[in-house]
Amino acid sequence: MKLSVLDQAPVTKGNTALDALMKAEQLAIVAEELGYERMWMAEHHNTNGFASSAPEIIVAHLAAKTKKIRVGTGGTMIMHYSPYKMAEVFKTLSALAPGRIDFGAGRAPGGDNAAIYALAEGRQPDLHHLYEKLDTTLKFINDEAPESSIYNKMLATPAHVPLPEAWLLGSSGNSAVQAGRKGLGYSYAQFFNGFMEQGIFDAYRQNFVPSVYMEKPEIIVSYFVTTAESKEEAEFQAKPADISRMLMMRGQIVQRMTPEEAKDYPLSEMDQMFIKDSRKMHFVGTPQEVADKLLQEQHTFGFDEAMICTIPHSQEVRLNVYRLLAQQLM
Repeated sequence: MKLSVLDQAPVTKGNTALDALMKAEQLAIVAEELGYERMWMAEHHNTNGFASSAPEIIVAHLAAKTKKIRVGTGGTMIMHYSPYKMAEVFKTLSALAPGRIDFGAGRAPGGDNAAIYALAEGRQPDLHHLYEKLDTTLKFINDEAPESSIYNKMLATPAHVPLPEAWLLGSSGNSAVQAGRKGLGYSYAQFFNGFMEQGIFDAYRQNFVPSVYMEKPEIIVSYFVTTAESKEEAEFQAKPADISRMLMMRGQIVQRMTPEEAKDYPLSEMDQMFIKDSRKMHFVGTPQEVADKLLQEQHTFGFDEAMICTIPHSQEVRLNVYRLLAQQLM
């Protein structure tokens, strides 16, 4: 199985945003050594919990620190940016790291309403023409002139550089058909809600039209995982993430606690039921158990690549998750 990395540059308790960004660099280097296919940086705004607000800048840094692994965005939240500027950014990245850059486009805001309006300079954001905006961006990246009178006299530079791979992100299946029609890779976030059905991927494949960005259908599924040498250790390391998700669903955004703090965190019967149910979005267990689950999912849904996100408190534990999965699956 091809494995990849999704990093949100998490700022766990007792650590700083600078720590999180330096740990992203370390993770990219280790992932490359282990043979991971690619590493994507997420985009999050208006939060102290994640330091990845400008993933395209982190991507440039990671590309300079590595030699083979693909690096990209998972994703660039296209509602906030001009198609012309997005094209210039990713063409520049691809010129500097040819054959290694991924333009992963997302339609979500990556933040709350305050962040949406701040990024739009207080204007009403246009949430209804995101696919058209993506089309314009893709034309610019491919040195084509969009038909719009705003852009038809513009050239996105640097011109005539290697194309990045282009991916459309989704979490409900609504974007699957669009990804296929546009000839893009499709990246599905299983860990958003734990929901998967075969029809989503069938729709993508059935509607796929080859393009300059993708010759054949390619599907990545992103999973949230915690694994360790023993089931008990995996549960110990996983509990802060479970509590964090539970509190987030209640509107309480707090810095992710240590596993020692989480161990003693009081959980009501309802809390325990919530965490048990949330395990469909969080795979926890020994390396063999998690690997078996991922292989079962791949057999059922036929995706090409599993992208792993994990947020233990310790960086060494986080790196070990990727090492353990590589040993089992690659």
